[in-house]
This record gives sequence, C-alpha cells and structure tokens, in this order.
Amino acid sequence: MHGGHDLGGKQGLGPINPEPESEEPVFHSDWERRVFALTIATGMLGKWNIDQSRYARERQHPIDYLKHSYYENWYEGVSKLLIENGLVSKEELLGESTAQPASPDIRVPSQDDAKKILTSGGPTLMQLDIEPKFNIGEKIRVVKSYTYGHTRAPAYVQGCIGEIAIQHGGHVFPDSNARGQLAGEHLYAVCFSSRELWGTEHDNSEVFIDLWEPYLVAV
Repeated sequence: MHGGHDLGGKQGLGPINPEPESEEPVFHSDWERRVFALTIATGMLGKWNIDQSRYARERQHPIDYLKHSYYENWYEGVSKLLIENGLVSKEELLGESTAQPASPDIRVPSQDDAKKILTSGGPTLMQLDIEPKFNIGEKIRVVKSYTYGHTRAPAYVQGCIGEIAIQHGGHVFPDSNARGQLAGEHLYAVCFSSRELWGTEHDNSEVFIDLWEPYLVAV
C-alpha cells in the first residue's frame, strides 16, 4: 500500500536532520516508554503478528501518519488492534466507560515466559518445498503494486531493474502475514544502481534491498 509511511526515495519533503546517535536518547519522554511497553506487552497476547502491527499503523490517513511522531504512530496502531480484536472498546480507550473484565480465552504470559519471548524473538525462516525462481546474477524487475494491503516493496524501487545478489531462502511473506495468513516465499537481496533508482549516479552507486519473490519478474 502506498501511503504516508512509504517515503523512501521521494523528493520535496525537506532535508533530513537526524540526531547524532551518540546523543539520541532511547525515549524522548516517559509516554514514549509506556507506548513501547504497551505495544510489546499486548503483542505477547498472540492476537496479532508483527506484520499486522505494522499494517495497523499504515492504515491511518496519510496526513495523520505524517503529522504524528514515531511513537504516536505506534500508539495509533496498537489502539486500532486492541479495538479490532475486542480487547478494549473505543469508550474504554477514551476513558468514557469503566474497563470490562478480560475475556477468559486471553492467555497472559508469565514473567518468565515474557523474558523468553523477548530473548527469542520471532524467527521468519521457513522451509519451502519449491525451488527459487531466480539465480544469483539474474536481472529482475520489481512489480508495480497498487493493492490496498501491506507490502515491504518500497514504492521508489517498484518498476526498477536490479540484479539478484543473495538468495536468503524461504521466509514468512509479510503481505499475507498481515492478513493473518502464514505463508513463506523466497527472499532475495537485490542490487540496484543509483541511476536505475534516481536517474543519476551518486557516490553510493549501489543500493541493496531485500525483496520477496512475488515482488519480482524476470527481465
């Protein structure tokens, strides 16, 4: 889905002025810390996956996404997921009604289980029965996508020609995972020239992007 979240390679948005990594705090205020903790804690309930979480943030109006700060977008996303999964009502979220008892099917992890989840993460590697379509060194073109759903193919690379540099094997396909459908596809590192992406040569003349097989067609 093209939207306010997909800004890579776009012009006219002004200069980037990042904070030096050595000076940037992990959180700029206490509410950011709480939103981060809320997102992680509710994700452990198993009602949604990481791609559904990303897609929930992306489904905002583009103006709202651009207006919000990083953790404001996280808050909007987790709020949407909590309401859509029946964990809270809009009235509860706004403080207009008292909290209702949790559903008995909610499984809250213990402190030890939470530590295991945090340290193990969520592996995406999957064993696939089909062979990869593309070989290292092969030229491909990125398909232009106009679907409403979630995708990890940046808009600025769609339609461009690149070269397969690495075969990563089978990994969870985010587009279907965002719909709650677990499926795997082959993942590749694809090398693009700056001229192909932006029409001119730059000092950093090559860009490597990880892209799943359904995003690609042979040239």
